[in-house]
Amino acid sequence: MRSFIREKKIYCGNQYREVDIFSYTDTQKTASRRGKRSKKVRESEPKQKNLNDKNARRYLIQLGNLNFAGDDEAFHVTLTYSKKNLPQSIEEAEKEAGNYLRRIQYRREKEGLEPIKYILVHSYHTGKDGEKPTRIHHHIIMNGGLDRELVEAMWTKTRVNWKKWKADAAYRRQICKDRIGYINADRLQTDENGIAALCSYLAKQPNGKKRWCSSQNLDKPYSRTNDGRYNHRQIEKIARERPGREFWEKKYPGWTLTDEDYGVTYEYNDVTGWSIYLKLRKKE
Repeated sequence: MRSFIREKKIYCGNQYREVDIFSYTDTQKTASRRGKRSKKVRESEPKQKNLNDKNARRYLIQLGNLNFAGDDEAFHVTLTYSKKNLPQSIEEAEKEAGNYLRRIQYRREKEGLEPIKYILVHSYHTGKDGEKPTRIHHHIIMNGGLDRELVEAMWTKTRVNWKKWKADAAYRRQICKDRIGYINADRLQTDENGIAALCSYLAKQPNGKKRWCSSQNLDKPYSRTNDGRYNHRQIEKIARERPGREFWEKKYPGWTLTDEDYGVTYEYNDVTGWSIYLKLRKKE
């Protein structure tokens, strides 16, 4: 079966980009109806929302960087549960987190802000029986605009009187005591790689399970393919020599690896041969 090398650029905003270089067959090319250099097409959102799936983890990072890396007021919110409020199932926890986001959206409307944008990650362990979830908590990346204290106050089942909230310090303290559990809202900390580090952390699976969802109003990554830039011999040579940052900067002017090690991955398959995956950031 004849094959060639396809380059696929995945656009995730002005500061972050990924490039896949991999073997592709003529049959696959015919099925996809993509030409030598395609137009931009929207990346498909993975059906599998469990973050033990490689594609889901990768898409989460792309989505996070695209939508939140440029928002200086965006939050990373961590939600936990006290003993008395601990959910009995992950479905119950998902409902509780959803109710919290609805309260945030209602408050945004009252404040005249744009609709909420978010990525929500549910994290939990399973008990000894393998079924009942334990240590359930949530991570939310959301757009900014609301006051941090207000964002934290809404992790409660108590209906908040917002006029009283603004005027009465004792009332504010009482609302804080009635929280469902611990909550912490921090401004997003970005670096030259956007929020890739945070998204990678949220996607990791250290002895637990995670799954995620997002609001429908997020911008989606786009991709474009090029079937004539590399050939098999070139890719084998690159994989064998493992060139440094300067090599890739010449290949993709204006861009550089996010990291010498983390920014490039080489994978070998007995059938398809070598594949190379790049994570790039805009050069300063």
